[in-house]
Amino acid sequence: MQIPLLLELTADVAPERKALGDLDDGLDFAAMRGNARAAATWLGGTGADNAVFVGLNGAALPVLMFASGMAGKPFVPVNYRLSDSEVRKLIARTAPSVVIVDDDMLARIEGVDGAQLCPRSEFEARFLQPSPPAGEPTEDAENDVAVLLFTSGTTGEPKAAMLRHANLTSYVMSTVEFLGAGEDEAALVSVPPYHIAGISAVLTSAYGGRRIVYLPAFTAEAWVEIAARERITHAMVVPTMLDRILDVLDQSGVTLPALRALSYGGGRMPEPVIARALEALPHVDFVNAYGLTETSSTIALLGAADHRTAIASSDPVVRRRLGSVGKPLPSIELQIRREDGSVCNAGEPGEIHVRGDQVSGEYLHKKAIADDGWFATNDAGWLDDEGYLFVDGRLDDVIVRGGENISPGEIEDVLRAHADVADVAVLGLPCVQWGEKVAAVIVTHGAPGDVEALAHHVKSRLRSTKTPESWFFRDALPYNETGKLLRRVLKTELASES
Repeated sequence: MQIPLLLELTADVAPERKALGDLDDGLDFAAMRGNARAAATWLGGTGADNAVFVGLNGAALPVLMFASGMAGKPFVPVNYRLSDSEVRKLIARTAPSVVIVDDDMLARIEGVDGAQLCPRSEFEARFLQPSPPAGEPTEDAENDVAVLLFTSGTTGEPKAAMLRHANLTSYVMSTVEFLGAGEDEAALVSVPPYHIAGISAVLTSAYGGRRIVYLPAFTAEAWVEIAARERITHAMVVPTMLDRILDVLDQSGVTLPALRALSYGGGRMPEPVIARALEALPHVDFVNAYGLTETSSTIALLGAADHRTAIASSDPVVRRRLGSVGKPLPSIELQIRREDGSVCNAGEPGEIHVRGDQVSGEYLHKKAIADDGWFATNDAGWLDDEGYLFVDGRLDDVIVRGGENISPGEIEDVLRAHADVADVAVLGLPCVQWGEKVAAVIVTHGAPGDVEALAHHVKSRLRSTKTPESWFFRDALPYNETGKLLRRVLKTELASES
C-alpha cells in the first residue's frame, strides 16, 4: 500500500472536510488531493529521482509529501539548520533531485550539481490552490521507498534512513481509525519537517481526517497564540517545548479549553514538568510516545490513564511509571537483550530490540535489520514486572566505570528530584584509574549549587559508585531543535576543563 492512498481514501469519503491550514480559509481534503495530483504530474516531468524540501514548516509540506508518493519519488526533507556546506553535501547525495527551498535559503544551495531548485513561493502559488484541477488518480508507483530521513550525523557521516510505503502505512493503519477524528479536530505541528514526528503527523492526520495547522518555527508564545486562535485539539511537543509553553500559560492566564490531547517525546521528560502539566491542564490527555526514525515513529505509548494513575499513586512502583514510555504497541514485538543476545529478565537493563511491519531498520545502501526482522535500537532500557518500558538513553552514552555500566538517566532522575535542580546532564569523562568517571552538569533554579548537598542526595539513594565525582554548573544545557540533549557537545567541552 502506498501512502497517497491514505489521502485518497479520506478525500473520497469526506472531500469537504478541512484538511490543512486556517479554520476559515484552509484547504479541504478534495483541494489537498487535487494539488498533490497536480504537483505529482509536475514532479514526474522533472526527470528527478528524489523530491527534496529545505525550509520551515508550512502547508507545502504535506502536499509535496503526497505528491512525491504519487510520482514514485522519495520525499527527502533536509535539516536547514545545518551549515551551508553540510546542507549542500546532503543535497548532492540526493541528485538528480528537484529541491523545493524557502526563497531566503536559495543562495545557500545554488550550484549543487544535479539539483533543480524551485523556490517555495513558486511551488505554493501553483500547488496550494483552493480549487485546483481535479486531476487523475495515479497508479501505484514502482518505487517503494516513501521517505529518506538523514540522521543527525553526530558520530560520522549522516546516514539516510529509508522508510518504505509499507512501513509507514502499517504504522498509520495499526494506530489510527479511518476518519476517526471529529470535524472540529485540529493538530498543531511544531516539530521540524525533517523529524519523523513531522512525517507521521501528516500521514495520521490525513487518514484520521484531522486538520493540520503548522507553526513555522517554534516559540512558546506563538504556539499558545495559534493553539488558542485555531482551537487546536491535538499537538505533539518535545519536553523542552512543554516547559516553555507552561511558563507562557502561567504568565498569560490562557487555559486552552479546546485542547484535548498532547503527546510528547524525543527526549527524557522530567517528572516535575509533566506533573506541572497535569495540574495546569487537567482537561488534557497526555501521552508519552517513544519511537525512532527507523521504526516509522511510535513503538510504545504511556497513555492518558497511565499518567493519571501514576501521578495519583503513593506506590513508588506505580509512581515511577510516569518516567516510563509505557507499553509497546500491539503491532510491535519488543525484547530487552543482553550483549550475548539472550533476553533479559524483568528489571534487568539491556538493549531494546523491536520487530514489526512498521520497522524499517534500513539505510540507503545498508541493511541494519536482522534476517528474522529484529532491529537493535542502540537504546538502553528495561521492562518492569507489568511490561512498562523504561528507556535509559543511547547505549553509547552509558558510563563504564571500572567495568560497571552506569546509566546516566538513572542519576539524572535522582538529581532532578532535588529542589535546587532545574536541569541536569550526567555523562562519563576520561579517568586514568577507572576508565571513566561520573560527571554531572547542573542548571540550578538560581541559587549557587551546593556540591556537598547534591552528592549526599545521590549517595543516599544510589550506590556510591553512581555519585558524580565531578560537578559543573551552567546557565543552560545544549539541546537541538527536536529537544535532544547534545551530550557529546557537553562531553567535549568538559573533557578540556576537567
